[in-house]
Amino acid sequence: MANKAVLEGGPADLPERVVTAPAPGEDLKIAHRGGYEHFRATSRFHEGPQGRLPVFEWWERTEIAE
Repeated sequence: MANKAVLEGGPADLPERVVTAPAPGEDLKIAHRGGYEHFRATSRFHEGPQGRLPVFEWWERTEIAE
């Protein structure tokens, strides 16, 4: 089973809040509405139906170049 992570913050209309976690030390980049939402790992964890998952916090948005 792939490692999962919980996303916190960012746009309210993100389709997923539990996603595949990146390799240790890497940030998450989610394509959304013509740009990318960037999330960074925190030291926090979320207890939920899928177990204890690391929390990634939103920190910026970048636009996709056309």
